Amino acid sequence: MFFTYLRRELRRRRKAALVVASGLALGIALVIVVTSVSAGMGRAQDKVLQSLYGLGTDMTVTKAAAPAGSSSERPRFRFDAQDDDAGGEQSSDRVMVQGFQTLAGSTVGEVDAQSGVADAVGGLSLQVVKVSGAFTRGRFEQGESGGGQGGGRGGAQPSPQGRVEGGGADFDVNSYSVHGTDVTEPALGPLTSSKITSGRAFTTGETNAKVAVADAAYAKEKKLKAGSTVTVKSTKFKVVGIATADSGDAAADLYIPLKRAQTLADVKDKVTTIYVKATDSQRIDSVKSEIGKNIPGTTVTTSADLADTVSGSLSTASSLAARVGTWLSVVVLVAAFLVAGLLTSSAVSRRVREFGTLKALGWTSGRVTRQVVGEAVVNGLVGGALGIALGLAGAYAVTAVSPTLQAQLGGGGGGEGFRGGFGGPGRAAATKTLDVALTAPVALTTIALAVGLAVAGGLIAGAFGGWRASRLRPADALRRVE
Repeated sequence: MFFTYLRRELRRRRKAALVVASGLALGIALVIVVTSVSAGMGRAQDKVLQSLYGLGTDMTVTKAAAPAGSSSERPRFRFDAQDDDAGGEQSSDRVMVQGFQTLAGSTVGEVDAQSGVADAVGGLSLQVVKVSGAFTRGRFEQGESGGGQGGGRGGAQPSPQGRVEGGGADFDVNSYSVHGTDVTEPALGPLTSSKITSGRAFTTGETNAKVAVADAAYAKEKKLKAGSTVTVKSTKFKVVGIATADSGDAAADLYIPLKRAQTLADVKDKVTTIYVKATDSQRIDSVKSEIGKNIPGTTVTTSADLADTVSGSLSTASSLAARVGTWLSVVVLVAAFLVAGLLTSSAVSRRVREFGTLKALGWTSGRVTRQVVGEAVVNGLVGGALGIALGLAGAYAVTAVSPTLQAQLGGGGGGEGFRGGFGGPGRAAATKTLDVALTAPVALTTIALAVGLAVAGGLIAGAFGGWRASRLRPADALRRVE
């Protein structure tokens, strides 16, 4: 009897049921779109952070950045004057530790021994400045970093300037970044944010080999390929592979084995950054605290710390989705529930004669209330189905359009420390801008939430209508007839 009456009433009152369902559908659709867009924002931010310090890295350990104006930041180059007016071709490389003061190699083991650390590996960030050209009857001396002729990709690093004393010169200044990688731990470190697209990666036995992996953008600029040779400070390295960054810029122009990088920079058994993997993502904060307490003089930076330094349209859109979008969803849902409840209550008022007659025939108030609540729940489920369809369509539209958001890294927040530690050598002083395509993935939990909201909306509407129906008496039907 319950379902027969329910089916008949829903058919008879299709328009009213559709109005209630439509209101709930709009609220539920908005929740789905906002939730999926927020999830897309999270993915976009994760993609940005992974491009900075590598997949699988939960935190990094560094030492304070070298003081401004230190000798490591003001390298000097000296060239012999030529006796003949024609001059001669000369070149000089200066390899400098970039971004941070060095840590003893033994610190890697200390970090690895801390509770909650699954693995730790060291890396060395270097900046190579190469000056080459013809110099006659004078001396070229390197001055402070400034504009100059930019080397490296896109002028990301300031290039050194120089002057010639007592003679003429025609020289070129080229600057590029090198990262010393622990080849025995290929699953950790900044190189993991790139894919080998040509050649091969390092092997675990190449700890001191003269081999290199070149970033794809740098390789294209310098016309390098697997099998090419690059020279760094008179040492020839064979390029064994080309790596393409998964997103944004790569951590370095060239990657070489850590021991070779230490030899080039004359910093035996030193590292600038320790990349750390925690045993459990839930323990990252406690691991950070333990490392900071047990290994003094170091700075521990997590992805959450770095996320605070991301600005640009990605950050703005994320804030809007998290704050404005969430509150808008709540307001629309509350309004939809209230409207559904009031419309259901109003519909019960128009059915006074019907319910009064049913009570006169022996229906109890509880039975009438259950009938009203049943109709409201069905309306809520219909609204939920419509809302899920609209929400999926909206999320699909966002993914299909894939609006491009920009993430700016640098400037405020963490300062140079974060960029040097995570972003690799040579990028500490520059602001990087990454373009990220926004998607709106819909998770099963979001669908479950939508169904729950549909049922909740139906129950709230049924509560309004049931309360109104429970107050009806058989005499109300007679008054309505009169």
